[in-house]
Amino acid sequence: MPITLYDATVPAFRQVLGAALGIVDKAEAHCVAHGLAAAAMIEASLIDDMGSLSYQVRQMAHHSAGAIAGVRAGRSAPEFGRSGDDFESLRQTVATADAELAGLVAADVEDFIGRDLVFSARGFEMAFRAEDFLLSFSVPNFFFHATTFYDILRHKGVGIGKRDYLGRPLLKA
Repeated sequence: MPITLYDATVPAFRQVLGAALGIVDKAEAHCVAHGLAAAAMIEASLIDDMGSLSYQVRQMAHHSAGAIAGVRAGRSAPEFGRSGDDFESLRQTVATADAELAGLVAADVEDFIGRDLVFSARGFEMAFRAEDFLLSFSVPNFFFHATTFYDILRHKGVGIGKRDYLGRPLLKA
């Protein structure tokens, strides 16, 4: 059986978003246990010119559920907003993206194949076919921001590991 566009995107997005919910819980517990202000963790970044933890969460949502919305609309643009100043806001951003993806069925995503999409940012545009946008742009961006989210928290001393990042894999029933 050939793999579908849905299979190549949505389950992986949902797996990592589900893992991110658990990681946010561990980050909050770490702050409580060590008497750290939530804002110090949420505003943390790896280096000055990189986005904060809150930004990474927003981008995970944007490059998963937001990418699907962009394909539907035929246009996508970067989202530079924040996901909030507290752990509950981060959880809500992740949970909302996951819920949007959970509402999809394979036929929804398969219907995107061959559609045109324009990504625009800071005065330039890139034209894509929907499947190429998802597979060559959104998926790599999603994993970049998910990894950076994880790395910021590891750098700040949160006790998480590879199993936390991977979440629940799709096992044979």
